[in-house]
Amino acid sequence: MNVNRVDLNLLVYLDALLRERNVTQAANQLNLSQPAMSNGLRRLRELFDDPLLVRTSDGMTPTERALELEPVVREVLTTIDRAVQPRTEFEPAQAQRVFRIMASDYAEATLFPEVLSKLRNLAPGLTLDIMTPSDVSFLDVERGKVDMVINRFDSMPQSFHQIHLWDDTFSCILNVEHPMLEDFTLENYLAADHVWVSKTGMGVGVGVNPDDVQRLGWVDVALNKLGKKRQIRVFTRHYQAAMTLAEQNDLIVTLPTRAALLKRDNPRVVLRDPPLDIPPLKLKMAWSPLLQHNPANRWLRKLIADTARELDGLAPTL
Repeated sequence: MNVNRVDLNLLVYLDALLRERNVTQAANQLNLSQPAMSNGLRRLRELFDDPLLVRTSDGMTPTERALELEPVVREVLTTIDRAVQPRTEFEPAQAQRVFRIMASDYAEATLFPEVLSKLRNLAPGLTLDIMTPSDVSFLDVERGKVDMVINRFDSMPQSFHQIHLWDDTFSCILNVEHPMLEDFTLENYLAADHVWVSKTGMGVGVGVNPDDVQRLGWVDVALNKLGKKRQIRVFTRHYQAAMTLAEQNDLIVTLPTRAALLKRDNPRVVLRDPPLDIPPLKLKMAWSPLLQHNPANRWLRKLIADTARELDGLAPTL
């Protein structure tokens, strides 16, 4: 293959086709007609002497050769895009744009009030669209449709960039009249009824199996190591809802300390240290390699990371 004869636009077409796995959607992404994209696919097949995308019962499926090309093509296009970008700095005070951020309501409640306070002073024209983990898939992030994601992640695509924001310990919230308050031992903790709360990673969730300890998360894995199991009466993916349930019922909620502290001035609840050791929650921020060098995104990521670092220096105490 003579590289001088390669039309770089074809690489753009191939990148879109491999992202969308659909000729029409790839054409729409690049503002092309469907026939133009079909012609581009034909030329790509001739160029690489491979079908690249084959129609199957699951739609357009990439061939082995296409999967080999995908990261290479993406890296080439990212390098070219970085090279041709104007060398201008992002000016937050004048900027007018929307940032789409996926965050759990834990991060939304504990990190974003301070982030928003800074944005109101430094970049009053910016708007945050904070999406829930169920609104977003890894593919959305990879394609750059979401600017960044902030949550706890069990796993993540290796291509994503990520940084650690902070660790958080765990605390318990109980109604002020809860009968276990006088003797908050592990034995009594296990005898009580509990609210389970967690939303790890991203994507549409599925129902919880109370017997699947590993998928239940931090608290139940820690109990399992002791050969113990708690009685969970409510499963929720929302930290704010869990705290409200603790306020109104004889249920114990065990959740990250920074979230629990939001209720410390509420006279209807009491905060306690858990009667067992629980590994800390690790909050992370991740983003697509497509946005790694974007000046606006770099500025906002730094502001969020700096804010998290400042808040992390204020060690939460009950």
